[in-house]
Amino acid sequence: MNHDQLAEALLAAVRAQDFAATPDRLRGGAPVEAHPSIDLAVARFAPGTAPIWANVLFSREHPEGFAATVPADAGAVADVSFLADQLDAQLVSPVWQPGADWTRIAFQPLFGQGPRRVVAPYPGSLVKMMVLVGVARAVDAGRTRWDRPLGESGETRPAGDWAFDMTALSCNRSTDVLVAHLHEIGVLDDETQGPHELHRLFANLGLPGLRIARTRADGGWRNVSGAGVGQLQMTAWDALRLFWLIDPDAPPAPWLPDTQAPLLGASLAHVMHCLRHQRLHHVLSSSALRHLPDWRPGIPDADGCFAHKTGNTENYTSNAGIVRIAGARARHYLVALTSNLGNRYAPHPEAVTTWKVPALGAAIDALLQ
Repeated sequence: MNHDQLAEALLAAVRAQDFAATPDRLRGGAPVEAHPSIDLAVARFAPGTAPIWANVLFSREHPEGFAATVPADAGAVADVSFLADQLDAQLVSPVWQPGADWTRIAFQPLFGQGPRRVVAPYPGSLVKMMVLVGVARAVDAGRTRWDRPLGESGETRPAGDWAFDMTALSCNRSTDVLVAHLHEIGVLDDETQGPHELHRLFANLGLPGLRIARTRADGGWRNVSGAGVGQLQMTAWDALRLFWLIDPDAPPAPWLPDTQAPLLGASLAHVMHCLRHQRLHHVLSSSALRHLPDWRPGIPDADGCFAHKTGNTENYTSNAGIVRIAGARARHYLVALTSNLGNRYAPHPEAVTTWKVPALGAAIDALLQ
């Protein structure tokens, strides 16, 4: 399999799920009125062969989907104009509401100048990966410690415990604590004097699709704080490449020079601990939901073989991580998904998205065996 064949296989896998028929709670259970936005990226690492990768995108403007052009060195997507998601004055994203007319929305650019435009859905709690990386790098630099006590609302815990809960449990309160800490130690700021440290890092790593803007010194990072939708962004390809730089068993990143220092040092052990103990298997993996009617299996996730982070709100679902499965059908790959398929499309109150998403995860895993 080569890059083009993987792209065609991913396009076929998404089309096979017929996402255009997904019931929408805001339409009384009728199918969506426009094809959902899906940004999907995969990179496979197989022994003795060069890595292969692909990024495919779907939206109401591209219902049949297309494969983005990724350079030969796996650098930034070259032929797409990515647009930032939006909030209105009521802190609602008008982009995904029934009856939304994209021709009347003044989208702001995220990055890229390609001929095809794509609105990048808010990645939900997947953005916590950027916070986790920021804290981990500060640990490596000696600016903080995993055992440093951090307090919130009368509770004091080690930074590493807050990081674990932020990642494995997707705890928003833990994220508040760590965002405030990143402001305290100067990793994040209001950018009045130029890009903050994380944005400079992402630029140096060639990851233009990662944005963590307008967070606050009090730990605010959600819509009500002026951040959230449109200010926190992760395209699937750049989220995947962030995981490439985290994956301890991945080959060297081909888009970076040979002299590039590793993204993480000794802090990597705790980062991988957080990811491997992920408990929210309900997007591309779905074992946490197997008790529900009409359950669909997704990417296998036993024994930490899927080290990942999810994100979910009413309008959005995302998932990205590292799959490493041993045995007769051993496989090692990265996967990242962002979409507007949030819990308003879920078939059950305990589910967070349509069953079509874990079914897509299972299809991706099958084609990489």
